[in-house]
Amino acid sequence: MTDTPGWAPPSSSEQPGEEGRPPAGAPTVPGQSSPHGSTPPPWGGGYGGPPPGGPKPWGGAPGGQPWGGQPWGGQPGGWPQSPKPGVIPLRPLGVGEILDGAFSTVRRHWRTTLGISLGLAVLQQTIVVLIQWQSYQNPDSVLPVVSALVSVPLTLLIGVVATALLTMVVSRAILGRAVTVGEAWRDARPRVLQLLGLTLLNALIMLGIVLVAAAPLIGYLIASRPDPNPGLVVLLAVVVVAGVLAAGWITVQLSLAAPALMLEKQGIRAAFSRSRRLVRGSWWRVFGISALGSVLVSIIAGIIEMPFSIVGVVMAGDELFGDSLTTGLDPALPPAALVVIAVGGVIGGTITIPAGAAINVLIYVDQRIRREALDIELTRAAGLAEPGPVEPAGPAGPTDGGDPAAARL
Repeated sequence: MTDTPGWAPPSSSEQPGEEGRPPAGAPTVPGQSSPHGSTPPPWGGGYGGPPPGGPKPWGGAPGGQPWGGQPWGGQPGGWPQSPKPGVIPLRPLGVGEILDGAFSTVRRHWRTTLGISLGLAVLQQTIVVLIQWQSYQNPDSVLPVVSALVSVPLTLLIGVVATALLTMVVSRAILGRAVTVGEAWRDARPRVLQLLGLTLLNALIMLGIVLVAAAPLIGYLIASRPDPNPGLVVLLAVVVVAGVLAAGWITVQLSLAAPALMLEKQGIRAAFSRSRRLVRGSWWRVFGISALGSVLVSIIAGIIEMPFSIVGVVMAGDELFGDSLTTGLDPALPPAALVVIAVGGVIGGTITIPAGAAINVLIYVDQRIRREALDIELTRAAGLAEPGPVEPAGPAGPTDGGDPAAARL
């Protein structure tokens, strides 16, 4: 077993489906069917027949011991419950389980997750407030524009750090293990620069696709002024829409590259390739869960920030409405109103930043469970026993399906 059990990529070539499942008759983990979706074994250890001594009540084995050290869940057909050492059950996940697991991570490990996101949210909102304050003080100066452009790479860097740290936190939360901010940073630090490069390259790919699609329309509008052909404009606009759709499609294809890079310790190119393989055949599922998670996170952030925005607008009073009816980024907002709105942004970001990162990591984990039986490796890494009749401990100790000390995620 490697020093990072469960996260290393499979040594054999990946194929969608159930090729990663253990062969028939091989030991499995609690709650693991062979394969998923097929008829589950009726009894632990026997596979195909009742337990020794005839049928037993649910949760009972000879001597009153639970089979394999794990109680039966009492599910229809005698299915054992899937092990759940942390925030998710170790089996293929439903949409609700992914979303619930993301917010459970924030709730159970709030000291670490909120500590990380609070610091990043404060830094991000401070940059925004400084830019808006400069706009308020110098409405006719180009300095606010320059400051806004400078804030783009800083905001990108903040997002990279958040993704790196929170990916490590979620990976421990899946196994039910806590991690401090210092431990998360120590584990993530060697990969931060690569993650930054991956994020920049990903953004450039998307931007390049859109610009290539929009270049003919922009060039034609410039060359044909002041009387462009409406039919040709519509045709070129369709090309732009196609380019945007293509960029969106590729964005989903590459959406799992960040957790692959952080957890599997791969390079940028290998992480992109890994993401494409994991998403292949499941594009709509990955897109749907990601979109639903983004909408949910945005709604929660909006609900949190709305009262602060209202208070900021009231504080601005006539100064705001005398210039325009816009809010939020309006340069006419006085500093006090900007601070109030920024406080709302900090609180909203503190809660939603870790939830958004956790959703992406859990989608990655779900895809690997479905394709590579990652749940088996994670169950062993969590130190949970495999199913089977309980045997008396011999001189070497009881049989154990996983070694907690071996897990160094």
